Amino acid sequence: MTQERDATRIEVDADGYDQPGRLPLLVRVYIRQCLIGFVLAAAFVGLLLGFDVARLRSLIFATQGGWIALVLLVFFNGVVFAGVQFAITIMRMSDGGSSGGKPARLGWSLPRLFGRPAPVKVKAAGPQRPWSA
Repeated sequence: MTQERDATRIEVDADGYDQPGRLPLLVRVYIRQCLIGFVLAAAFVGLLLGFDVARLRSLIFATQGGWIALVLLVFFNGVVFAGVQFAITIMRMSDGGSSGGKPARLGWSLPRLFGRPAPVKVKAAGPQRPWSA
């Protein structure tokens, strides 16, 4: 009897290492998601400046210390976007439930979220006329 390895499962030791000599898997995921979050934040700030939302571009380029505001805007948006990106990744991870260890798909549907609607019989009381008492 041969034992087949599940290609979707990653085996880690007690310390979280899946490959000797490399960072633990969760640390690598965290660094990757933080980088993605900061790239998204830079794109977001670029769009803010490109469309001159709330006249930010005019204010940043007209002020002597505007570059400091730009750096802080990118940094703090990066912190928020990286945190959200990592949280979404962690919440999508499965613990071996129905998806078999693969991340769940993001396609939502109402029957899957709330179940199927049940038919309900309602007895009508007849026509009600508010002007006739």
